Amino acid sequence: MNIQALLSEKVSQALIAAGAPADCEPQVRQSAKVQFGDYQANGVMAVAKKLGMAPRQLAEQVLSHLDLNGIANKVEIAGPGFINIFLDPAFLADNVNRALQSERLGVTKPQAQTIVVDYSAPNVAKEMHVGHLRSTIIGDASVRTLEFLGHKVIRANHVGDWGTQFGMLIAYLEKTAAGKRRRNGPGRPRRFLSRSEKAL
Repeated sequence: MNIQALLSEKVSQALIAAGAPADCEPQVRQSAKVQFGDYQANGVMAVAKKLGMAPRQLAEQVLSHLDLNGIANKVEIAGPGFINIFLDPAFLADNVNRALQSERLGVTKPQAQTIVVDYSAPNVAKEMHVGHLRSTIIGDASVRTLEFLGHKVIRANHVGDWGTQFGMLIAYLEKTAAGKRRRNGPGRPRRFLSRSEKAL
């Protein structure tokens, strides 16, 4: 269960019942500080401005229509019109138990799509370093998550082994080696590329 989505739907319904337009945005977010509850609904401010009402007045009307029975054990208005929502521990425990009993941890499968993820793609004309792992790790995590959700994922890893730089490297090898095998290899890639750029 997506708790944020559930709360957004509930607050949105309460806003509409209080006179807000149907496309109003409840702006439900996780609270940054524990004293403000588990979630905050900040959309009252913007809606009140559109309606020409005092934000706190609208917040009071929203609370009168907000049904969080069995979900929250405390809902309060803070400041000019923020709505703080404190979740009921029993509600959280029930959701955790249901998630643990599910092979998918309660995550429903969306409509499957075919998604291409282009990641890693090292430039093999340069020396590899730990920074190159960033794209690989993020890409692999994204692919695994998408596959878990049920999507068909095409992994694309373009190795940068084509282009001007490699043309220069090949031409330099042919020029310097003259068809003979280099005993010690070309050496460090960056220095080798630098030598090829100067020589050609």
